[in-house]
Amino acid sequence: MQSWIDHAIWWHVYPLGFTGALHAEPGGHRLTRIVDWMDYAIELGVSGLQLGPIFASETHGYDTVDHFRIDPRLGDDADFDKLIAAARERGLRVVLDGVFNHVGRSFPVADPERWFRRTGPGPGEYAVFEGHGSLVELDHDSPEVLDHVARVMNHWLDRGASGWRLDAAYAVPPRFWRAVLERVRPQHPDAWFAGEVIHGDYAEYLRESTLDGITQYELWKAIWSSLNDGNLFELAWALERHQEVLAAGTPLTFVGNHDVTRLASRLTDQRHTGHALAVLLTVGGVPSIYYGDEQAFRGVKEDRAGGDDAVRPEYPARPDDLAPYGWPVYHLHQRLISVRRRHPWLAKARTEAVHLTNEAAAFSATDPADPANQLVVMLNVGDKPYRFPSGIEVPAHDWKISPDVD
Repeated sequence: MQSWIDHAIWWHVYPLGFTGALHAEPGGHRLTRIVDWMDYAIELGVSGLQLGPIFASETHGYDTVDHFRIDPRLGDDADFDKLIAAARERGLRVVLDGVFNHVGRSFPVADPERWFRRTGPGPGEYAVFEGHGSLVELDHDSPEVLDHVARVMNHWLDRGASGWRLDAAYAVPPRFWRAVLERVRPQHPDAWFAGEVIHGDYAEYLRESTLDGITQYELWKAIWSSLNDGNLFELAWALERHQEVLAAGTPLTFVGNHDVTRLASRLTDQRHTGHALAVLLTVGGVPSIYYGDEQAFRGVKEDRAGGDDAVRPEYPARPDDLAPYGWPVYHLHQRLISVRRRHPWLAKARTEAVHLTNEAAAFSATDPADPANQLVVMLNVGDKPYRFPSGIEVPAHDWKISPDVD
């Protein structure tokens, strides 16, 4: 079992957007543009890169056509090797995005009947993912699919990846992941596997699948929603449920990703950015910072063709080209990430509300292995200063962590 994951904090990058490759023609070596931002990521305080899809696809990366080939819009195998080498030189790990629930229409197979899930007796009557006709669902009862996914995972772990984020894992029977990992883990016992799970019983899915973690969408929603509504009871309830997930695995926590409206556009009051980050970086799990959120980028996800483009933008050539307005938020991220780095036990922390009102709350994070390790996060989202029972006063729309770790 991996031990490094307790120290992991990801910078989540969607390469096709970040490098400007999404709407580009094949050719060039755009993947290595990420190398130019690794020092920026290290200064932010993260310890690894969580990459979106990098394999050959028809359009946005989630319609894969070749899991063994780097998308030609991004580059080639040599570019991947350069990225891994540059990451290792800096002590950064790299997690890849595996899309194994479905593939693009032009995914080449000799016998579709043995690869794709059928919906009827007629030729070509195959299931598609959530109504998207371009995404054909794999048959997870097929031995060929099981063999393929295990080979893909092992191939890129052999090449230097440290783990996988598994797209649309919730649409895949958990027994499939169990079978895959039985083949992959013996070769890569240090690798980490997290599944995208949006709804359902997170803890049960973790137990049945044997994945290490899942995406914590329930906590993501509660963070921004409770801050917008001035209802910290919602956050307390989500944190209580979060403890059940932690008992089963190490969830991937976030306040933004490639599939959702950006935090700066979600929050109705930007003064609550610090509240959201204080929660993210003190609760148990593996936190992920979506590129651009650390610079207060805005972007609204829309349910239409191209509706993801606003939250998957191209980054400039170098940090000096970023707009000046985002740097205060970058420094805020640095401040709170440093708290996380100084207290790595927070990856396993159990959190409970020790004081709670609609607009003020104190959450105690405790190390289950050593209760002497404890931090208390105090949030005040109201318009007036609030004095907590401990005697600590938190100004309006502010937050504090005690003991004072700033």
